[in-house]
Amino acid sequence: MRSGSPAQVHGRNLLAESTRADRLRAVCHRLAVEIGPRNVYHYDSLCRTSEFIEASFQQLGYTPTRQEFDARGKTFANVIAERRGTHVPEEIFLVGAHYDTHKDSPGANDNGSAIAALLELARVTPGDQPRRTLRFVAFTNEESPFTRTAQMGSRVYARGCRARGDNIVGMLCLETLGCYSERVGSQWLSFRGLVLPRRGDFLALVGDRKSQPLLRQISSVLRSDTRLNHQSLTLPRHLPGARSSDHWSFWREGFQAIMATDTAPLRYRHYHKRSDTPDKIDFSWLERVVDGLEAVRRKLGE
Repeated sequence: MRSGSPAQVHGRNLLAESTRADRLRAVCHRLAVEIGPRNVYHYDSLCRTSEFIEASFQQLGYTPTRQEFDARGKTFANVIAERRGTHVPEEIFLVGAHYDTHKDSPGANDNGSAIAALLELARVTPGDQPRRTLRFVAFTNEESPFTRTAQMGSRVYARGCRARGDNIVGMLCLETLGCYSERVGSQWLSFRGLVLPRRGDFLALVGDRKSQPLLRQISSVLRSDTRLNHQSLTLPRHLPGARSSDHWSFWREGFQAIMATDTAPLRYRHYHKRSDTPDKIDFSWLERVVDGLEAVRRKLGE
């Protein structure tokens, strides 16, 4: 599956951009514009993306590994980077995001924004030594035709974690993060504010009943340590919106897992469309999201 694509464009290191917003923008541009749709139907682009992520982890000082598996006559790969904990390394806090896209969508927001955020959250400085192990995983095959099947990348990975006996104390799934709007009515499924706010100006945290302790912990960090507006939701596993990303795979294996999202189709009108391009992303908002989740990563790594 290797294609040798470096984490550079025209000799420029995307991860060395001057500001966080610049780095987020550069990664989304790389994925959505220079690579484009990436999935089983655009297999070469999917391979280029996995190589880009692997090279990016390397530039951040990791020695990444690949979990390769076969499906539909092709080889797919999850890409993993890990910072081992100093005091309780057997306890693992995992942050993950899928890097494939829906059919012909270039996937700037779904899920380029989350991959850009994943790489930023993996930017752990040498002086920031976590007590727990931090694991960062880029998953393949979240989208159709693999959604909620045995060949979904996170499903393969979560099964492996359970089989190895990995002590994953929490999994944070990053999903479609870059849409923001203060316009009243921009948030769907609001029911006049009874279910969700009417403005799409918040980050949603979604968990199942078993994941409520992790949900409370993440929400507490965002309330006390950040200014990030967020909404916490505990939903039944069978609801389409609750099971719609890689956290579901970890629920299936009995791990606590939370999805962080801008609510995707409930706010983002370009979801799964060819119009999902970088100009639709609010990078100031995405930077705020990463700043907030960085506080979560730091706290959960303790």
